[in-house]
Amino acid sequence: MDCPSEEQLIRTKLAGMGNIQTLRFDIPARKLEIFHTGDSGDFLAPLESLHLGATLVSSEEAEPQGSLETDRLQTRVLWQVLVINLLFFVVEIISGLIADSMGLVADSIDMLADSIVYGLSLFAVGGAAARKRNIAAAAGYFQAALGILGFLEVIRRFVGHGDTPDFYTMIGVSILALAANATCLYLLQRSKSREVHMQASMIFTSMDVIANLGVILAGALVYLSASKIPDLAVGTIVFIIIIRGSYRILQLAR
Repeated sequence: MDCPSEEQLIRTKLAGMGNIQTLRFDIPARKLEIFHTGDSGDFLAPLESLHLGATLVSSEEAEPQGSLETDRLQTRVLWQVLVINLLFFVVEIISGLIADSMGLVADSIDMLADSIVYGLSLFAVGGAAARKRNIAAAAGYFQAALGILGFLEVIRRFVGHGDTPDFYTMIGVSILALAANATCLYLLQRSKSREVHMQASMIFTSMDVIANLGVILAGALVYLSASKIPDLAVGTIVFIIIIRGSYRILQLAR
């Protein structure tokens, strides 16, 4: 459970099981506590089918837990983060196409992938299990298509097509995207929530900050080398991450 996609994967897989009271995730330790009524063995088979290495550690009686509903503060923060990611998806993809930068285009699609994760959590709340699976499948296929098309474009440019990107635009827009992700991280941390999705979102946003720094570095290397290779290298890495994430999301539809 190293990102919101895996958490959403698990939540959707267990959706519709009425005997669940609370799911409590420990992202760093990759542990999940399920507060429920009935037999704990009911949950193991669905979790094993996700191929995330699920094993039953222990089962014991516990005090009743609160409901699964997200409180208003968390919902507001997630909406703010969702809007910021969608806004910079538009900014980065337009800038990337104008500047001929696959690093910016890839980072923009990564922003869109983040938005899909947040949107899944917000839009599917309270919905039926079948509805959640349909939403996840559509999002997964869309993300996979974007990732594959981007990767093919990287290959096309690598074999000789496309110009050397505008490193000024690469660096400038990436600095703005870095500021946007830093704002998202601040909003998530300010909520002081111990809920798993908020913690996972913080981890995911931290990885986006690293991706922004990667594009900035690629822009500097493009300037120093007068070559498009650093931009294509960063784009390739990000597109691979996007395609891998789409595969995880598509597991929701099973």
